[in-house]
Amino acid sequence: MSEGQGTPIGLDESLLKITKGAGIAFLGSLAGLALGFVGRVLVARIGTEAEYGIFSLALVILNICATIGSLGLPEGAARNIAYARGKGDLERVRKLISASITFGLLAGVALSLAILLSSNSLASSVFHKPALAFPLKVFAFGIPLFVLLRILISLFRGFDDVRPTVIFQNILLNAFFLSLLIPLFVLHLPFENVFYAYLSSLLATSLALVFYTRRRLPFPAKPVLKASFNPVASKLLHFSLPLFGVAILEMIAMWTDTLMLGGLRTSAEVGLYNAARPIAAFISMPLGAIVMIYMPVISKLYTQSAIPEIRRNFAIITKWLCSATFPVFFILFLFPETVLGFLFGGNYAAGADALRILSLGFMIDNLLGPNGATLIALGESRFMMWAALASALINIALNIALIPPLGIEGAALASMIAITSINAIRCIKLYSLSGAHPLSKNLIKPAAFSFGTAYLIYLVCNHFINVQTWMLPLLFILYCGIYSLAVLLTRSFDREDISLLLAIEKRSGMNLSPLKDLLHRFL
Repeated sequence: MSEGQGTPIGLDESLLKITKGAGIAFLGSLAGLALGFVGRVLVARIGTEAEYGIFSLALVILNICATIGSLGLPEGAARNIAYARGKGDLERVRKLISASITFGLLAGVALSLAILLSSNSLASSVFHKPALAFPLKVFAFGIPLFVLLRILISLFRGFDDVRPTVIFQNILLNAFFLSLLIPLFVLHLPFENVFYAYLSSLLATSLALVFYTRRRLPFPAKPVLKASFNPVASKLLHFSLPLFGVAILEMIAMWTDTLMLGGLRTSAEVGLYNAARPIAAFISMPLGAIVMIYMPVISKLYTQSAIPEIRRNFAIITKWLCSATFPVFFILFLFPETVLGFLFGGNYAAGADALRILSLGFMIDNLLGPNGATLIALGESRFMMWAALASALINIALNIALIPPLGIEGAALASMIAITSINAIRCIKLYSLSGAHPLSKNLIKPAAFSFGTAYLIYLVCNHFINVQTWMLPLLFILYCGIYSLAVLLTRSFDREDISLLLAIEKRSGMNLSPLKDLLHRFL
């Protein structure tokens, strides 16, 4: 792995690096989802519904504790390492690596001890589930491992490398767990072994990542206690703690609608809403993949004062992101009843309007681009925290106001408005700092054209055809064709699109000359 000591990055080079990294991260996320889904099915088969519920709750608590124990360092370390590399300050990079590991392990161990000592009280007094005490004790040992996993992965992100995220967090962790679940299922072993299996898979993954880090990271990666007492470490913590606040506020925002639905409406409505939300959130998966590599690359550009390149990267990446997700959005927004009926059964079609509203919210998230990651790259971690706080307060207030009269549609509307508001706040700040904005004319023109055409097709289908599940893939292909045609007819191609095709042609060995000739006519 190259250390990248302050080497200038060109626009095409940075875009290609972001695109390649995002592609790897997205495929890894899909693989992780598939392995995780099979694992969840096996866990449900090994135990009863109540035991599966305890496992799910314990896993949520473990993830929350890992987020708290990470102290915002995964994003803070990735950004600051990339920034120091852009400046060519290799001594600072070494100190950042040691400080990140030290802070993470100290916080993880402290939180592990706290959960271990309070597990009985938490299970009985807070969650009113005494059976949760044993899983909490087992998972307490996994907290520092999970924190270490997140920190080490973030170090590689600082070197523009997302492969460890894919290999270890997405694939190996889920694969190890699945391999341990299979004998438990076959041999009908007691359910408590599931918790040991998850802890063992976390330990095996962490050890494998430690070995990989020692071999592949360009600098030594080890905790050094004195690394916590130098200006570099202090600045890292000062930068990361607001991002820790962002992570906590985002968790609150994510669970607010579900918790308030449970308190203000029926459990059946909670089930409907939690069927619709994960489907709609799929629209944001490519954005999550892009952000992993985008932020370190933009951080390095910022060290070179390459503001015009940052503006162009932001606009082009947003256009590519929307091009990749518009067809999925059209399906979810226009045919939500069919999608829910296929995945969960006909009874869940009542969540169609919620799915439609949530899909619109997540598509707006894409349309306004990776604004948060760009602000982090520009050093605006404190502003990110205040923006997240404002969004969380808006979400809570809207849920209180809208859920009683509107039910799941009110919760969905509150989420959509909160998503839009935080993106708008961050985009205004980003524009004031750099002049960057997401909505280029080459994004707006094909989007408007294709949505209008897609809606006409929906009206025809709605009046003359009863859309069945098997038609959804055909409609998806049709919408992909409509969007591609819209891009051509509105002449919405950029020079960077040709550069991307050239890179694909070079790496794949395919002859794309006819396509390039066609695109040149519309440029």
